Amino acid sequence: MTVTRFAPSPTGRLHVGNIRTALHNCLLARQAGGRFLLRIDDTDPERSEEQYVEAIRRDLAWLGLAPDGEERQSTRLALYDAAFEKLQASGRVYRCYETAQELELRRKVLLGRGLPPIYDRAALALTEADHAEKAAQGIAPHWRFLIDRDEPIAWDDGIRGAQKFEGDRLSDPVIRRADGSWLYMLPSAVDDIDMGVTNVLRGEDHVSNTAVQLQMFTALGATPPAFAHEALLTGSEGKLSKRLGSLGVDAFREQGLEAMALNSLLARIGTSQPVVAETSMAALAEGFDLSTFGRAPARFDEAELLRINAQIVHQMDYAEVCGLLPEGMDEAAWLTVRPNLEKASEAQEWWQVIAGDLAAPVLTEEDRAFVAAAAQAAGVMTWDADAWKTLTAMLKDSTGRKGKALFLPLRLALTGIDHGPDMNALLPLIGRERAIERLTAAA
Repeated sequence: MTVTRFAPSPTGRLHVGNIRTALHNCLLARQAGGRFLLRIDDTDPERSEEQYVEAIRRDLAWLGLAPDGEERQSTRLALYDAAFEKLQASGRVYRCYETAQELELRRKVLLGRGLPPIYDRAALALTEADHAEKAAQGIAPHWRFLIDRDEPIAWDDGIRGAQKFEGDRLSDPVIRRADGSWLYMLPSAVDDIDMGVTNVLRGEDHVSNTAVQLQMFTALGATPPAFAHEALLTGSEGKLSKRLGSLGVDAFREQGLEAMALNSLLARIGTSQPVVAETSMAALAEGFDLSTFGRAPARFDEAELLRINAQIVHQMDYAEVCGLLPEGMDEAAWLTVRPNLEKASEAQEWWQVIAGDLAAPVLTEEDRAFVAAAAQAAGVMTWDADAWKTLTAMLKDSTGRKGKALFLPLRLALTGIDHGPDMNALLPLIGRERAIERLTAAA
């Protein structure tokens, strides 16, 4: 069974990049009839906050990305201890004492020499006496994972194809701090093993992490999952946009956007497939295909999101939105204004046009006389579903007006704006009494 996971740290709200990662992992699992898991990476107690755990759950629910299970790293510390002891026994971890300042100085020296800025493994030369002396001084070690540099690290990436890293070009990563707390690398690998994760789909900024973690899986006697690394998002201006990091689920929700519009866009940008406004996760999952993902950065365009959102709204039935519509707005009114909406929330504005109080437009003297005649005609004509056709036909015969000169002053007088839904459908909703009042006021 295909098992994927989304592993956010609860240090803030989900933003558009997180959403895309969660969505793709969910679609990968759903397409294969597998499981999509949520793992809360909360091993950093100083930065992790419970309010963000709850926010992550709410955001995933709103997006329709309900996980099939949830784990929290803070409850799994015993697993990491056991894995650490196994690596310690096999000589794959070692103690180090350098300060951040010392490491930065060494890094600059290596860069100055044109060498890769990797850790020089100086701590491997320390004797047990040296370690005892550090302990006597009250200096606790941090621990690094010892990369096997004898063999290249290679894998077939689900998006990037064949990948290869030389071990001597990688730095032994710190996996445990001096205070005993964990960094990302080892707990993530341990969890993927224990949770039965079969596919890890994440950003290309994790490629070098994957090279190291593949050795961790081997050192722990486990078969690694299949890895795929997708290109990162860019802004619509064509370069990495800091704004993308602030575009969160809450922001999209507050803008009145539909979750499926966001899902539809993020599912397809960066692929060779066209972006299509899908109304169900099942449809998105059916078309999900890693082989269509490109290597170029994926461009996130908010204007395109609004376009997709409008297409979603134009497919929404009255039953889907009735609870969100203003009081008194029925199905006929919804279907009339729906083609003019980018967001469902804009129905409120059109309901004001239909049933609210409008300020009379400023018209020319000639047009005021024209709408005065329209008010008289509206009072004597038959009022039914063809009221607009009847009214304009009467006025065309009596005034000789046609085209824009006929329709525009009437629309302005009846709605207060020069564009909008089809007046054939709108005028019966406005009704005879209100129509006459508005025409009279405009005159």
